[in-house]
Order: sequence, then structure tokens, then C-alpha cells
Amino acid sequence: MTGSRTLVRLPKEMRAELKEPLGDVTTEVDHERLSEAGRVVAVGDMVTYHLLEAAVTPDVAVVDGKTEREQVDEEVVQRWSALPVAARVENEPGTVSREVVEALRAAMDEEASLVEVEGEEDLVVLPAVVLADDGDIVLYGQPGEGMVYVDVDAETRERALDLLRRMDGEEDALDATLGLRNS
Repeated sequence: MTGSRTLVRLPKEMRAELKEPLGDVTTEVDHERLSEAGRVVAVGDMVTYHLLEAAVTPDVAVVDGKTEREQVDEEVVQRWSALPVAARVENEPGTVSREVVEALRAAMDEEASLVEVEGEEDLVVLPAVVLADDGDIVLYGQPGEGMVYVDVDAETRERALDLLRRMDGEEDALDATLGLRNS
């Protein structure tokens, strides 16, 4: 497990904005939509679990052993722990660490890779969208509603990047870690 070096921290005034879903919210696993996607990236224990239960193996899954700040059932952990582990990293609640972005970037090049987070993975959806290719789908949980399908394109990527850049942190370090140039 590598240590956490925070790139950005969520300011209180942005919390309400981040509760707005970045895509379509559903309670169903849409096999057809996912089969047409480039890659499927799952952020969250329950989203990963539901995909696996529906016989969909995400290309990348990011989990932290919690759902809505409570430990997930052992059945959930057992289900996603069968995926090959790409990295185990730290990411404090309300932040995005350099290590989690680096692990996510590396996992995007692997097949069916799991990034285990010590801390919290909630905000990891933003760098996941930025790092994904057009045609990929990033899924994450929307508390009390279901899962959000983010169809990645230039517009969703720009929205996620804008949110990250407006958080407290060093924009140049963020851009460098995301692999962006002159953004």
C-alpha cells in the first residue's frame, strides 16, 4: 500500500454540486449498452458487485470495502476479490490522491483490474472519466437511487476535469498526474 499524496480536496461549497449525477441513473445492468462500450470502469463496491452478479466483468474496478460509509457484506468483498489486483493505494475521504490516479491510469492498460482503496473512492469517478476513452462507460453508485452510467466523450470528460480543477489543490500537479499537456 502506497502512501497518500493529495492532489485535490473537495471544498464544502462543491458538495451539493457533486451530488448531481454525471449521467443516466438506473437500477438495472444494461447488458447491451455495456457490450457496446469500449471499456467498462466501475467505481464503487456495490456497482462492481452488481456488475459481476450480472455476469459483466468490468475492465477496471475501484473499491474501498464500504458503501455509504458502512462496511460492505463479506459476500460483496468475496465477489470482487476474485478480480486481479492492479494496486492497493490510499485515498483520504473527500480527496483524490496522486497514487489513486496513477493506479487508475495503470489499471486502464490492464485486463479486468481491481484498484483497492484504503480510505474512500467516491471522488475517483472524476479522474476515471477524464482518463477513459471516448466510447467507454464509467459507472458509479448514486446513494438511494442506483448506479450512474457515464458515457465518456469530450463533454463528460471536460465536465469531470472542470470539477477536479475547481477543487482545492495544485492544478499543474493534477494535470501532470492525469497525463494532460497544455490543458
